Amino acid sequence: MFQNSSLWAGLLSGGMSQLQDTKSLKQGQMDKREYTVQTVENVTGAVGVMAGVEYGAVLGSAMMPGIGTVVGAVLGGVLGDRVGRVVGGQAGNMISQNPIVNRAVQPVEDVIR
Repeated sequence: MFQNSSLWAGLLSGGMSQLQDTKSLKQGQMDKREYTVQTVENVTGAVGVMAGVEYGAVLGSAMMPGIGTVVGAVLGGVLGDRVGRVVGGQAGNMISQNPIVNRAVQPVEDVIR
């Protein structure tokens, strides 16, 4: 499904965001709950970029081969990132507020400390 270019675009997008969020967590600018939400956003945003680049390029090629492919890939990547991050933000908030998840994570946090 994912070609090399879309795979790399998604990995770079999500990876760079995750590095920035990890740095913010280590510097105390972000708490663990927010870090969880941001991590889910980064993953879903990366998948959105990958899918958006792929399907945007296909749609652009169908409409206007050549330049349409490039424009479709760029617009699809941007739109895919936005949609992926919105979905990821909502999912991340649900995960971080789930009492079952929080009870499972607490023993791990105690060991790390």
